[in-house]
Amino acid sequence: MSTRQNPSSSRFHVSLPTRAVFAVPDGAGVGIECRSGTVWVTLDRDPRDIVLEPGDRFDGTEHRRILVSALTSSCITVSDAQPAAMPLPRPARQWSPWRLLPHGLSPA
Repeated sequence: MSTRQNPSSSRFHVSLPTRAVFAVPDGAGVGIECRSGTVWVTLDRDPRDIVLEPGDRFDGTEHRRILVSALTSSCITVSDAQPAAMPLPRPARQWSPWRLLPHGLSPA
């Protein structure tokens, strides 16, 4: 599974090999769009079977986990996802004088 994120928006693409599963912890306000392949979308405690093919879109409206299962090798776009569902860039490490404490040193 691979992801590509547009840094200026909360939209990113996910490539899923056949039988791979992508989870969104909170689906409220999250859009899933199938760009290629075929995916099966399921929501916790929801009996519906939602199958998306290229060009189809599902918009989550409730606070439930969404599972996206690739029936074939697929690419999806996930939009307006909460931070827990997005692959976030790694923050730049900043030097802190308090990191000296484990070494028995303290800042001046």
